[in-house]
Amino acid sequence: MINLLFCGNDKVFDGMLTTMLSIFERTKTKEPFHVYIYTMDVSYLDPRYLALTSEMGTFLDKVAKGYNKENIVEVIDVFPYYKEEFSGSPNEGCYCSPYTLLRLFADMVPNMPDKLLYLDCDLMFNRDIRLLWDIDVHGYEYAAARDHYGKYLVKPNYINAGVLLFNLAKMKETHLLDKARVLIKTKKLPFADQSAILRSTTKKKMLPQKYNDQKFLHKNTIIRHFSKRLFWLPYPHTANIKQWKVDLVHKIFKYHQFDDIYDIYLKLKEEFNEKK
Repeated sequence: MINLLFCGNDKVFDGMLTTMLSIFERTKTKEPFHVYIYTMDVSYLDPRYLALTSEMGTFLDKVAKGYNKENIVEVIDVFPYYKEEFSGSPNEGCYCSPYTLLRLFADMVPNMPDKLLYLDCDLMFNRDIRLLWDIDVHGYEYAAARDHYGKYLVKPNYINAGVLLFNLAKMKETHLLDKARVLIKTKKLPFADQSAILRSTTKKKMLPQKYNDQKFLHKNTIIRHFSKRLFWLPYPHTANIKQWKVDLVHKIFKYHQFDDIYDIYLKLKEEFNEKK
């Protein structure tokens, strides 16, 4: 079983769908996938912070089973953990949404597997997921690639936490996530969960940039991460173009490598909207 973890609300349903489709379309394996989705309703913080709906979860599960009837999409409400651990914490109103903090509960949610691939919802796989999943993380807490900007601005091995291959058994031994949660509860951190993970790490495996390419799409890129990036023209500015914004991906990035996936995505999204 290949075990994946997404965290988010109903606003990133399209991200989960496109990322999953890119995995299924670019991967040749008969091994089934178990996709865990951590979500919660914290609309008391912001009306936009609503949980992934049951209809969305059911639809994602149906899509996954269309590729392999043994695939599973499991939606887990982690609000009780959030309320207990992070409600009122210094990082509750951090630069990003509270959903980025949910991966820090991976050691608390019952029956999570020892090996787990955490993925942000703004990714597209350009090549087979087995190139990442099959990496040996024995003796390491996790494997990750460098942050494109952080490796220059912070330190050479500053990682991007959008793609993390967890050795959850090892993380439980070293109490990495316990320590990270304490930091979230007690200190205001510049990048919240990412800072907490980095400061709590004992031993990580560094991966080449192709496993989490946040700026370019090369032939050997395994994951293209559509995170916020800097553009120099027509004037220096940042833009946050997500992969499900198909027209912008075509117009700004000139990418057509994912068009086969986009054809499937747009048909599925139309099907989902018709059922609403």
